[in-house]
Amino acid sequence: MRPMWMLMLAGIAAACAGAAHAGPVGERHLIATQPTAALRDADHRPDLRVTVWYPAADGSVEQSIDIGPPGKPLFKVGAVAQDAAFADAKPRPVILFSHGFGGTARMMAWITVPLARAGYVVIGVDHPGNNGLDKMTLPGAALFWDRPEDLRTALARVESDPVIGPHLDPHRVGAAGFSAGGYTALATAGARASLVRFRDFCLAHPDDPDCRPQKEFAMTLDQGIKALASPELAGEAVHVGDDHSIPGVRAVFAIAPGLVPALDPASLKAIKVPVAIILGDADPVALPATNGLVAAADIPGAELTVLPGVGHYDFLSDCTPAGFAVVPVCTAKVPQEPTHNVAVEKALTFFGRTLGAP
Repeated sequence: MRPMWMLMLAGIAAACAGAAHAGPVGERHLIATQPTAALRDADHRPDLRVTVWYPAADGSVEQSIDIGPPGKPLFKVGAVAQDAAFADAKPRPVILFSHGFGGTARMMAWITVPLARAGYVVIGVDHPGNNGLDKMTLPGAALFWDRPEDLRTALARVESDPVIGPHLDPHRVGAAGFSAGGYTALATAGARASLVRFRDFCLAHPDDPDCRPQKEFAMTLDQGIKALASPELAGEAVHVGDDHSIPGVRAVFAIAPGLVPALDPASLKAIKVPVAIILGDADPVALPATNGLVAAADIPGAELTVLPGVGHYDFLSDCTPAGFAVVPVCTAKVPQEPTHNVAVEKALTFFGRTLGAP
């Protein structure tokens, strides 16, 4: 029954996606200055890398952005046209996107590129000190509430860009993210974190995956607590419970959200924008019972999609045979393409309804 269910949904998704996805996608890269980036980055750079995907002009030539050695990629990501001209001059709805713990903006291009092909301008970042291109750091892992501030900075940078800025519709902004990026997207809508709440949860549930060292960077709870109490980070740690929402965000799409045990339930109940959550029931990293299902229950009117047999890292770009051989996060037990198709279709339907068609 499960394979048939997945194939049926995949067929529906492919039909819907195929109707919307026409024309090439452009990709541009910008650098923003983020005040807390220097705390998180291993080399103390104040830079925030920003990636923008958008509908490109007809005739723009797309090139592969697969991840890994030339000719033997580890992840199949897709293709984009670098620095291509925009398809037209009309302002388009914007989606802010946050990658997972230790990921990258491009790792999530399996969904960001289809969103751009459908007509959205998608703005992603590489979170300083917590991405797969740079050295991971304790501050980058511990200061997770700076992630929504990265999206705020990225949006401001893109809005000010003379080439891209005129193509944004500031009245139609959404947010999306995967795993820790799912938390980030929820934070843009008003979800607030509490270190005390997170510590107490982990003391009571020490084996919950949210409380244990991650594959991407093995920070323990004790190391995180000590780092946040250090003179270097104490000044930033006091802002954990601040309101990190981004004015103008009108809808949130969270993919296998993590860090939900750190969130104040009252702040989830107070979210007023539409929220959609998609996750797999075989997720061993962001356990649905303590993460996505909790958020879906607390957020008024939240839409929930649960995919049978789907794990956490299934929501990364497609692992190749070479990736399955050497990459620890290549763990999918079911084909990733149907999972991706369902997620893309759900996101297009959700943002089409909440932000309006591009």
